[in-house]
Order: sequence, then C-alpha cells, then structure tokens
Amino acid sequence: MASEFKKKMFWRAVVAEFLAMILFIFISIGSALGFNFPVSVNGTSATQDNVKVSLAFGLSIATMAQSVGHISGAHLNPAVTLGLLLSCQISIFKALMYILAQCLGAVVATAILSGVTSSLPYNSLGLNALAKGINAGQGLGIEIIATLQLVLCVLATTDRRRNDVTGSAPLAIGLSVALGHLLAIDYTGCGINPARSFGSALIANNFENHWIFWVGPIIGGAGAALIYDFILAPRSSDLTDRVKVWTSGQVEEYDLEGDDMNSRVEMKPK
Repeated sequence: MASEFKKKMFWRAVVAEFLAMILFIFISIGSALGFNFPVSVNGTSATQDNVKVSLAFGLSIATMAQSVGHISGAHLNPAVTLGLLLSCQISIFKALMYILAQCLGAVVATAILSGVTSSLPYNSLGLNALAKGINAGQGLGIEIIATLQLVLCVLATTDRRRNDVTGSAPLAIGLSVALGHLLAIDYTGCGINPARSFGSALIANNFENHWIFWVGPIIGGAGAALIYDFILAPRSSDLTDRVKVWTSGQVEEYDLEGDDMNSRVEMKPK
C-alpha cells in the first residue's frame, strides 16, 4: 500500500478513472434521456430506442478504454475492479480508490446531466428500476448474468498469458457492455455497474431496490473471476503470491516505479 500511495502514476490512474467515468456516464445516460424517456410514467407509455442506448454505453466504454486504458486500465465499473482484485491483478488499496473515484465520477456526471436536462419532463436521470412483472429476485438474476459476461470478457481479453488476441480489447469490452444492455434494459434498466446506478439514485434521491444494483454486479463480477481463474484458465500463482499482490500491487502490470508518463499501464493481452 505504501509503495503505491507514494507514486504519482498511482494517483494519475485514480484521476483517470474519475475523469473517464464522468465522460462515460454523461454520454451514456445522456443518450437515454429525452422527451421519449422513460418507457412508462404514470401509465403513459413511450418508446425508447434500446439499440441506441446500448450502443451508446458500449461505444463510450470502448472509447474511454482506448483513451485511459494505458493509464489506469480503464475499469470504470466497481464490478470490473472487484473481478480484477479477486484475479489478483490489483491491490486492495487500488481497488478501494478506484471504486471511490468511479462513484464520485458518476455522481458528478449525473449532477451535471441533471442541470443540462432539467427541462425534460419525467426526467429520471437514468435511474435503474425493475420493470412491471419483474420481482427483486428476477432482477437480481438478470444483473448477475449480465455482469458475469462482462467481467468474464474483461478477464479473457486482457489475459496476458494469451497470444491469440489480435483484435481490439477496448472494442470487445465495449461490445460486451452493449450486449449486457440489450439483455437487461427491459428488465432492470441495466445496471451492471454499481457506480453508474449509485450516481442516478443519489441525484434523483430514489434508492428503491437499489441494493439489487450493487449485489447483482458484485456477485456477477466475483463469479466471473472465480470461474475464469479456477475453472476456465487456472493461474499457477499460490496464495502467498496472491496476498502479495493484494497488499503491494502487481508491479509488472502497473509500473509504479516511474514518475513520468513513459511509465504507464498497457491495455494489452497479459
């Protein structure tokens, strides 16, 4: 922890997560807001273009990953950060700071969006909610599955043991985000990102069923890490090596020794 805390590159990475989260949330939720949003208010139905919203979320993640992936790894999602933590690719301290930066970025972006879209009627600011006919358990299941496929994609496409990944990792992850939204929007509004859900809930001051959008992604992210690391592509590291990463970070992946921008985190097959 101490070695990371003292390094400029560590704090650059935290700031990158914060700023990229602001852009990601503003663009993504902004694409979903408009005079035809939400789908149903007070019994009045309207049409939302799920494909447009899904692509906006996916493309914005891909763009931000390409922009700051070499600085922070571009997690932009507490569930992804948790998956990488359990996969022993980051320290506990880095994970906590990333999650804090992600949540603050989501709140700031939603607050700005609230001011920009204040004239829109029935503006819910992208608040996640269960659709009619969907109970809490069903919504939780949707969030778990949608998040699991996302975190599994992140772990697989950034696994540096692979030499067969020739495409774009940011694009693959962005498409996975879009896929999750195509599945989940009609059921839960698609959380799969606790920070994104928290920003909307806080600014809209509505925390009804909010626990689903934390518990679901946490279970999905943790499940993906356990499935990938212990079943699909087991790692050879023992418990001692894992604990060392959790306490001190993985130096070979996050080069914290350099204080200039030539020392950077590469988003590449690991």
